Amino acid sequence: MQRTRSQEVLVHPATPPRSGPDRRSFLRFTAGAAALLPLTALAGCSGSRDANTIRIAFQQFGSGTIKQEWISTAAQEFSAENPELVVDLVPIVAAENDYFTKNELLMSSPRTSPDLVYEDSFILLSDVGAGYLQPITDLVEGFENWDDIADASKEAVTGEDGEIYGIPITTDTRALWFQREVFEQVGLPDDWQPTSWEEILEAARAIRDSDSEAIPLFIFAGTPQGEKASMQGFEMLLYGTGDGTGLYDKDAEKWVLGSQGFIDSLTFLKTLFEEDLTASTAQHLDPNISESIYTSLLPDAKLGILLDGSWISQNWGEGAGRPWPEWTDVMGLADMPTQDGGGTKTVTLAGGWGLSIPEHVTDREVAFRFLEKLVSTETLVNYAIADNHITVRADVAEDERYRSYSPAVEYFTQLLETAYYRPALPAYPEVSSAIQEAMEAVMTGSTPEQAAAEYDAKVTDIVGSENVQEAS
Repeated sequence: MQRTRSQEVLVHPATPPRSGPDRRSFLRFTAGAAALLPLTALAGCSGSRDANTIRIAFQQFGSGTIKQEWISTAAQEFSAENPELVVDLVPIVAAENDYFTKNELLMSSPRTSPDLVYEDSFILLSDVGAGYLQPITDLVEGFENWDDIADASKEAVTGEDGEIYGIPITTDTRALWFQREVFEQVGLPDDWQPTSWEEILEAARAIRDSDSEAIPLFIFAGTPQGEKASMQGFEMLLYGTGDGTGLYDKDAEKWVLGSQGFIDSLTFLKTLFEEDLTASTAQHLDPNISESIYTSLLPDAKLGILLDGSWISQNWGEGAGRPWPEWTDVMGLADMPTQDGGGTKTVTLAGGWGLSIPEHVTDREVAFRFLEKLVSTETLVNYAIADNHITVRADVAEDERYRSYSPAVEYFTQLLETAYYRPALPAYPEVSSAIQEAMEAVMTGSTPEQAAAEYDAKVTDIVGSENVQEAS
């Protein structure tokens, strides 16, 4: 039975039943059969927390267990080295926006707060501003792999106060994935590389007008898709319009309003719906549509073009929800072009995730010790391969296993050279929500101009009129 949003729950690994008197021996590594525990029940727990238990919260995507396996393996090693300590896994099964909300609810109380949290770089400074996370600058001073982390990733976890609030682990880039079986059926080239938005639309129209049953093009859009809509969708368009400043003008330290590029990006999205070049509005507003895309639409040749990230082939590996070894031959990759092929000619957005310590940690030094185990070179090489992500660490990137784990890793890694990054500011998550609302407004009938004006008003309310400027 499918859950409604109001029924979404946390999946909390249950402790196996005791078969003997030594309770500690069963809790050193508390991973087992998953038990469903309502969020309200977890938030209402009473009693003091066990100082010897390290609780780590992270997002679990649908039926995927890659993160859980990464943490579980490190937890087993850590518990063997520290028999007095327990690692308690708290995977949060939720859509993207709901994960952030549930994670923040957990961190808000000393009774329920994790000791480590898996944080998206785009939400981190907002969580810092809300008082959920504490600085770890002093702990980082003794972290031997800090110098291996890319400078841009270090900046993403550094607050406006100059303090460090996380250890970056992953990054990512985005491009156009295209299904070669669909392209062959339609007569599109095997080495397709569009040089403008119009050429993307031309390919989508060719699929629409053919005998193929495939959805021509899918771009994540609308509020149920959360940050995927903002980053994989809208910003991959906006940063290719040539406006230069994008969402935020760093030099002026102001958010940009009235941008023609913003309207043009919404117009592109509007065109997809008006010309029947994409999935239905209902499909776009399904928070679980990504799982359908990866496990059925692409493998079954029911989707022609997808604008998405570097990591998605993890869905097709051995042991995944839909093993698809043929993907390496069937799926093609093309750079996302700028609007008219000018400027940098192509565009990509980069982001990433890391680990942070909440304000209400039980023992920050112990939590950081486990964090170091989670981000050891060997552990992160294995995690990158399993998770199909791009590393932010030079020591990991130098490992031959990493360099050869996927036929796409070299392609997506080289895109980082010209990648744009989201504004790493506390207000960004709210601005991102306004972007998603603008996209959804266009999808459901508003004109791009109306949706852009509503966005401008919302951003002004969010950041204040003194922190915005009209696009030049």
